[in-house]
Amino acid sequence: MLKKFRIRKNEKGFTLIELLIVVAIIGILAAIAIPQFASYRKKAFDSAAQSDIKTMKTELEGYYTDNFIYPDTP
Repeated sequence: MLKKFRIRKNEKGFTLIELLIVVAIIGILAAIAIPQFASYRKKAFDSAAQSDIKTMKTELEGYYTDNFIYPDTP
């Protein structure tokens, strides 16, 4: 029975088992990487929001320095 599944020495290519193992390894690595990527993305968005708030604060303080009043909101 095993003789049917053995590859001759002169045949080239991958067996189905080898391909399945590679696909399984890639799936495991993706399962580990995707949550990490989501975490990094969330941290990047948070950092961008904090940077925008600091920029807004600086602009408001500059407006106050020039006009001695904070701008009204419409």
